[in-house]
Amino acid sequence: MSTIYEAAATIKPKTPDEEEVLKNLWSIRPCYLYNEEYEDCTSVKARFHQYFIHGESIDCNQWKRDFDSCVRFEKNATDTKSALELIRSEQKRREERMRAHYGNNVWTKRTAPPQDWAKPLPEHMQKEYEGSFLASKAKELREGPQTPEMESSSSCAIM
Repeated sequence: MSTIYEAAATIKPKTPDEEEVLKNLWSIRPCYLYNEEYEDCTSVKARFHQYFIHGESIDCNQWKRDFDSCVRFEKNATDTKSALELIRSEQKRREERMRAHYGNNVWTKRTAPPQDWAKPLPEHMQKEYEGSFLASKAKELREGPQTPEMESSSSCAIM
């Protein structure tokens, strides 16, 4: 198989594991990304950063295991064990990344945008915006491209 998505076409779920693989196939990244993450994690620059932030080098072997599992699954689409390892690894990575978000009890989460989210900018900001590049591009999008008027008396000479 050349991609994980082509492998998905060959999976005919018969077991709960195969159904889980098919349901969570979207979470599996392309294999080269796992290898890039591993190489980045083990680079000198990353090791220096890890030592600066954590006081020690972190274990990068999970990226290598994920790469190996991805390659095995890509070669053999019926290898649901490798796919499940990848899916569980991605779930764990996602949970760890979102832990601070879910544990946040300082800010209340919104269910809708503020009522006045589209109110006009203050006058001093509107004056700054009028002559900006962003304003000219917004005007161009609204009205179409503006072409400068060609003067009839202009001439060009190339020597």
